Amino acid sequence: MVNRYEFEIHLKPEQYLKFYRGTAQHVVVRATTGQNVQLPASIFRSFVTPDGVHGRFVLTCDADHKAPSLERV
Repeated sequence: MVNRYEFEIHLKPEQYLKFYRGTAQHVVVRATTGQNVQLPASIFRSFVTPDGVHGRFVLTCDADHKAPSLERV
């Protein structure tokens, strides 16, 4: 079984800097289903721009919440 979570996120550069520096390690987002989902901040690395991280994303993972995959939609 695959779990799929769609969410929108808006992190300013100074907010993401906390994750980059290691003072924070996880991001909690609210999926469109209303569920809160905790993600490792490192999963957003390829989506960081000078403006931070912004957009609508879909997270997929296996039934054990392992092997996460994140894509912008």
